Parts: sequence; structure tokens; C-alpha cells
Amino acid sequence: MAAPMLLILTIFCFCIIGSAAISLPVVVNTWPFTNATIAAWKVITSNHTAVDAVEAGCSECEMERCDGSVGWGSDPDETGETTLDAMIMNGITHDVGAVGAIRRVKTAISVARAVMERTTHTLLVGDQATAFAQQIGFQTSDLHSNKSNVVPDPKKSCGPYKPKPFPPPQPAVGKQQQLSEDKYKQISSHNHDTIVDSQGNVAGGTSTNGLNHKIPGRVGDSPIAGAGSYVDNDVGGAAATGDGDVMMRFLPSFYAVTLMKTGVSPSVATSEAIKSIIRFYPDFIGAVVAVNTQGQHGAACHGIPKFPYSIMSPNYTSVTVIEVPCFN
Repeated sequence: MAAPMLLILTIFCFCIIGSAAISLPVVVNTWPFTNATIAAWKVITSNHTAVDAVEAGCSECEMERCDGSVGWGSDPDETGETTLDAMIMNGITHDVGAVGAIRRVKTAISVARAVMERTTHTLLVGDQATAFAQQIGFQTSDLHSNKSNVVPDPKKSCGPYKPKPFPPPQPAVGKQQQLSEDKYKQISSHNHDTIVDSQGNVAGGTSTNGLNHKIPGRVGDSPIAGAGSYVDNDVGGAAATGDGDVMMRFLPSFYAVTLMKTGVSPSVATSEAIKSIIRFYPDFIGAVVAVNTQGQHGAACHGIPKFPYSIMSPNYTSVTVIEVPCFN
């Protein structure tokens, strides 16, 4: 589970968008979830912290259930239950808080922040994450909707139950290819979202309901620091979206930030992060977006026609969606 930057520049050979410096603060998030961008922007421009802005942006998507890929009510596991993954990271301290496969709590990003700020731990999962959330005052509720329910109707019939069929979502970036015959491995904007925010101080966050019809207990890349997102106040931040089961094996966000630390531009860093994956998984579908502390940005993608991300900064007084052509 999905930061900031500027104008379209040069398209390099690996089908990435070039870098350009812009004024800070900057908010960027993967996919065209513009209301999340606006929510984060309002917070970061109101004398709040970058962490506050990340939580606000992710919370907006959780509330709106952005594209069905974030928040309650969509993409259930094979038993028909929706679970949530989320992570937040503070670039100043490198503190991280995350929850994986949390059940019955809609505000996953806020629980992740509580893990970061109220415990010495990094990641809580499953029912224990839910119990922690309840203990500190979070409300529990049913995460199902008419899109995530099971059949037969449990009010009228006994099990065994199966996920209620519904029309497949229409990807925002064109036709998607499959990595395998497994129906739950179709990757699109309906599976992952990451939101990263930068304001001199850098913070990153993710929130997602994971893959549709995943095996119960599955946790993707979104709550894993370095996979779904990674930030370093001296360098910048990166966020990834795509097939999380593959991405977490390569930590593309951490890799991109590490490359930027050597002086590599965000464009080159994201390109190299994608290359490191498709060398082993040529059918991989996903993208990485990165920004450095100078406000330069870059993105690279593979397996889809193009990758859109939303940005807002003093250079962009309204939300702008940048589309990056992908290498296929």
C-alpha cells in the first residue's frame, strides 16, 4: 500500500519521466486520487507536520474508498472478509508504524500512526492489531459492503461461504496483463495505493485493502518499510505500487532512496528500482515514484501502458495528474 513533485520533462530511454526542481512543500500520491492530495496539501500548508499530512491524505482515501483499492468494503479475501494494511514513516527519526491484515477497523493509517508513536514496535498484525486499536480507543465496525459480501446470504443460509461475485473493476490505466492464472493476482490501481508527502521534512504512508480474493492472512508490500514506501529526511522519499508479493522481495522504495543518496536523480533511481525487479520477473506490473529534498521527482513503471500520479506544490496551485509512459 502509495508524494510530491513537478512538471513533465524529458522522457528517458526506460520510459520514465525526467526530473525538475520545484518549490516546497510538495505532496505526491500514486494514482489519480486527487482528493487525497488536496487533503494532505491543506494540512501541510496549515503549519502541521509532514506526518500529519500523510495521515490526512491516507485517511481521505480510506473514507472515500479510493477506486475500491483503499479502505473498507472492497477486495475481500477468499473467505469474503476485507482486511486492511497501512504504514506511516517519519523521515526525521526513521520511526515506522504499520498494521497488516487488520480487521474491523476502518482507520488503518491512524492505527499505524499510533503504533509508531505510542509503542516501541513497528508492525502489528491481524486480530492482535485490532485488539491494540480497541484498547487505545479506536472504534470497530463491519468492513463489508455489497461489493465485499459473501454468498449465500449468511442471514438466510449456512455456509460454506464464497465471496459474492461482482463485475471486475475497470483499471484507471488501461488493460492489465496477468502475472499468472491465479485470479487474485491481477494488479491494477484497485490493489495498491501509496501516499508520500514532503515539506523539507519528509514523511510517507500507505493504505490499502490488498489484493482481491487473496489467501486469508496475506499481507502485501504496503505495510513493509522499504517496500511500499521509504523516506529519509536527508535524501527524500519513494513509494511503490503494483504486485506487492513481488515488490517486497526487492524493497524498491528503499532501493530508490538509497540510490538518490548517492546523488542519482529520482528518475534514474526509480528506473533502476524497476529494472531490479523485471530482471527476475519480466511479467511484473508496478511502478515506483520518488522525490528528493530539492523537490525533484521521477517515476518509472512496467507492465501497464502508463502510470499516473497526483501532485501539488507551490508550482501547482491545483492538483495535477502526471502520466508516465511505461516500459513493457
